Amino acid sequence: KTIVRKQFEFRKPVKEDGANVWKLIKHTGNLDLNSSYSYLMWCEIFSDTSVVAFEENGQKPVGFISGFIRPDNPDTLFIWQVAVHESERGQGLATKMLFELLERKACEPVRFLEATVSPSNKPSQNLFLGLAQKLHTNYQVSDYFEQEDFPEDESEEEHEAEWLYRIGPINK
Repeated sequence: KTIVRKQFEFRKPVKEDGANVWKLIKHTGNLDLNSSYSYLMWCEIFSDTSVVAFEENGQKPVGFISGFIRPDNPDTLFIWQVAVHESERGQGLATKMLFELLERKACEPVRFLEATVSPSNKPSQNLFLGLAQKLHTNYQVSDYFEQEDFPEDESEEEHEAEWLYRIGPINK
């Protein structure tokens, strides 16, 4: 089987991307879907530390990462969600988006990257462990949010625990 490596265009999200980002997150089916309002705000307010990816000359996003600089740790970029459209998986898109973020001016002070990952989410675990390897740095995995920390909701399955992945120090 021949694998075709696609070219992607990356940029900071803008408010007008919010609706399509919400649709992308919904389409993945494996991420917590937040309100459409939250994605509008994310694309507007946290655009310096988030990235949207398009296929070359594409109109709709095929990848999105939301992140923010932790107020309590200004040298730490916290990655909130990583979404890659199923048609683009296996192309290294998530890793490329993370590197795009780390190279931005807003991330100059960043020496650590954090994210929470559920125990069953092997692709995300591999993404962050692979990132640590590509950055030639350390990583640490620790308990963070336990299952009982999440509210009970009869309309949803119980939320899994979330482990904290901490990567760094990152040398630039």
